[in-house]
Amino acid sequence: MTEHGADLWEKWRALVSEQIASGQSVAAFCKARGVTSSQMFAWKKRLREADKGQFIEVQVTAAEPLREVASLQPAAAIEVRLCGGRSILVEPGFNADHLRALLAVLEPEA
Repeated sequence: MTEHGADLWEKWRALVSEQIASGQSVAAFCKARGVTSSQMFAWKKRLREADKGQFIEVQVTAAEPLREVASLQPAAAIEVRLCGGRSILVEPGFNADHLRALLAVLEPEA
């Protein structure tokens, strides 16, 4: 049975997001998942182009001053580090689709 429409797009959106988050090369990730690198690059491009023109609300806040490691308390948020020294704090209960869309805009070439 073949996948169609929204299911196919969601599958590839999830795979692209997973590959970006994995830190693996496209080749290594694709080999482990049984897909070709050319499929991954084609879908990355297709998803990036589909997301063009869509706006996502982003709030920029001042960075917190660095603290001593010993004084850090376990935080509920997860820090996602991006290229160029940027990062996003993800709070519990976040919307995964919103985060994927945001990462696709902020890190389109990853």
